[in-house]
Amino acid sequence: MTSEEVYSKGNYAFVSLGCPKNLVDSEKMLGTLSLDGYTLVSEPENSDFVIVNTCGFIESSREESKAVIQEMLDLKKEGKTKGVIVAGCLPERLGGTLIQEMPEIDHVLGVFGRDEINRVADHFLGGRTEQRELFRPAPIQAMDDRERLRITPKHYAYLKISEGCDRTCTFCSIPSMRGKHVTKPVEMIISEAKELAADGVKELIIVAQDTTYYGMDLYGEVRLAHLLKELVKVDGIEWIRLMYLYPVNFTDELIGVISDSPKILPYLDMPLQHINSQVLKRMQRRVNRERTIELVGKLRNQIDNLVLRTTFIVGFPGETEDQFEDLLNFVQETKFEKLGVFTYSKEPGTPAVKLDGHLPESVKEERYDRLMDLQQEIAFGHGDSIIGYELDVMIDDYLEDNVWIGRTFADAPEIDSEIFVTGENLPVGELVPVEITGRDDYDLLGTAVAVTEEK
Repeated sequence: MTSEEVYSKGNYAFVSLGCPKNLVDSEKMLGTLSLDGYTLVSEPENSDFVIVNTCGFIESSREESKAVIQEMLDLKKEGKTKGVIVAGCLPERLGGTLIQEMPEIDHVLGVFGRDEINRVADHFLGGRTEQRELFRPAPIQAMDDRERLRITPKHYAYLKISEGCDRTCTFCSIPSMRGKHVTKPVEMIISEAKELAADGVKELIIVAQDTTYYGMDLYGEVRLAHLLKELVKVDGIEWIRLMYLYPVNFTDELIGVISDSPKILPYLDMPLQHINSQVLKRMQRRVNRERTIELVGKLRNQIDNLVLRTTFIVGFPGETEDQFEDLLNFVQETKFEKLGVFTYSKEPGTPAVKLDGHLPESVKEERYDRLMDLQQEIAFGHGDSIIGYELDVMIDDYLEDNVWIGRTFADAPEIDSEIFVTGENLPVGELVPVEITGRDDYDLLGTAVAVTEEK
């Protein structure tokens, strides 16, 4: 028996669902449990308990979360695990009704109870069946994400710089689950970045609910540019990737910092949701067509080799065929390198539910297909345009037969495309020069370039 087994308070399995921001919460819970003496196991079978950190954003994600919970409850019924603890956005959104719907769940805790996960585990293993729900109010200060137990590959990590959102988009339920915007202090973020770099991280992926709003509540002004200037100084970090950039508060200083730093990738994830001004007004996005086009043009002009990722919603209540055609034309003209599409879904408690003009599902799906067909042509054209070029590729994993899986600067993990690289003994977690030789649908093909060392 090892010393770890002697001192373990119990063993548990963990399932993390949802977005990268939720993943950070999962890693923080894992770190808290580890420091308190709990042992993580890879499979739920024969564990003392299973934790499911859920997503509650839209109906499909809620259904996925419930399906996973039910799968774990079935294992409990079969005697393969002793308990199921449900955490995160789903219980935060549903409150006490989740246990009413699925009474076999042993304990639930909301988003802001995550730092007490060890107490909940103690509660369960102690056989206490009262107070099965733990909910805490949204904090007025940012939660500390240091001392995480990471489940991403060693060479990249998500760095959450704020929590919550002050936007009032009529289709969105995030503020009801994540609270108001709370900025994490610069000093805390830099400390966390250094901790991650010391753990082998080469790529930092910056996430938040509203990244460009960073600093407003804490400092009285947006300070993303200042934060980035400090992050590029962290030794060991080679790539900094920016996600969830709301198209407001894009200052000239911020654009200059992105353009001037070789560590900050010319890859911007900027969800726009629509381009038609009337639709944007009904969405309460506080931006219009003219300002959006001006911003996109400025970014294209000032950031070399820029790759833009965005998302759009089709079939929003009241969206006319002409307004959808407006969106199609904008995508055709702008040629986003990366683009995702969602069909509008009614989210309980959001203002958009009460709007008039809700569209049939058949219309939403038809518009989804038309926009995705257009984007496929654009994406394939972009892939073809870089064949023959040599790019640095982050090697993520080995596949087989001297083929490796990697990503260029233009690809965020788990979201965008991959590149299949042929080469021998390529270092996982390192940048390797690769000649792009072809395309396989959205993915690229390449060959590692031999680097001759100078004598």
